[in-house]
Amino acid sequence: MTRMRTPLLKKATVLAGTLALLAGAAVPLGTAHAEDDEKLCKQYTFEKGLKFQQQSAVIDALQRQAFKVARMQLDDKLARHGSTENLAIVTDADETLVDNTPLLVRDMRNCHTYTTWDTWGHWEREGTPELIPGAKDFLTYADAQGVNIFYVSNRFGSNKPHTVDTLQELGLPQASAETVKLWSEGNPKTKRRAAIRENHEIIMLIGDSLADLDGAFEGSVAEKRAAVEENADKFGTDWIVLPNATYGDWTETELEAWDAPMKIAE
Repeated sequence: MTRMRTPLLKKATVLAGTLALLAGAAVPLGTAHAEDDEKLCKQYTFEKGLKFQQQSAVIDALQRQAFKVARMQLDDKLARHGSTENLAIVTDADETLVDNTPLLVRDMRNCHTYTTWDTWGHWEREGTPELIPGAKDFLTYADAQGVNIFYVSNRFGSNKPHTVDTLQELGLPQASAETVKLWSEGNPKTKRRAAIRENHEIIMLIGDSLADLDGAFEGSVAEKRAAVEENADKFGTDWIVLPNATYGDWTETELEAWDAPMKIAE
């Protein structure tokens, strides 16, 4: 994708603002009262995660690795089944197949919390996400083997025609009104996956959130960690997880620190 660059002066301004926030000071924006600035500019706490997600070579490598593992596992599953009839892959879309970080960076720079999801509708209709490395090649391969592909995403159901168009324009196979299953009130992913299972055997699930994989991951972070341990054998075989450092309920957790006094080497 086209990477978003920040002029040197703006980078310096952002860095100064971030340091001031960490020190408990307000950062003058010129358009808001000083007492509001600290609250507004805490969105810049997302910056490091966004840089990692958008700019890091490590993310690029991990994404490619995930889809390479997915292809290896798919070959193994197909060899054991002997037929592709009614076999299906279920995949998430955002941060799994498509990269939405330009939207997230834009919102952060406007001191807007993108996890309120109130800017996503516009992006779904008019945004131009890029493909996650490895995604198209893997799904094209699965399609060539005769495997059914379903796109189960929490994008807004009201924007379904736009999402279908986006996936088709990106060249993702089998993307249609029938195979793209989006969020609507009272329609969680567990329910949509269950509907697919009525006529298909799901042999692989792919996502950047554990809830993309199974209903066991819909509890608290602690409950999710326990469920990961209980289902450890499914990761890298039945379940393929993509990294996402930009949003998730883990952002609300408390960090644990070493309790020893800090000693600075001279």
